[in-house]
Amino acid sequence: MATISRKQQTQKRHRRLRRHLNGSAERPRLAVFRSNNHIYAQLIDDDAQSTICSASSLDKDLRVTVKTGATCDASVAVGELVAQRALAKGIQQVVFDRGGNLYHGRVKALADAAREAGLQF
Repeated sequence: MATISRKQQTQKRHRRLRRHLNGSAERPRLAVFRSNNHIYAQLIDDDAQSTICSASSLDKDLRVTVKTGATCDASVAVGELVAQRALAKGIQQVVFDRGGNLYHGRVKALADAAREAGLQF
């Protein structure tokens, strides 16, 4: 019996989740991508196949306040920033897509910060 790697497990979960998650113009999908060094979040309208707004730990606004993008503090800052940008565009409700990652650590910190900043999901 062959074992699959952690990355393959994440990809498998992501494919399984995306069968059920779909973003629209009224309720876009908040997609989270987590790498070893940074975290990225974007609001996606799947019907129009376009990105509405995005934020990451590489943004110039966050680079001065956050030393590294691989911490929960950076995730909190990205969650707040993407929520501010979404609210500025009139979006209050989103569908959360954790991208196959476990809802723990940096992904959970981003989601909690986005909720506290005003997004509903």
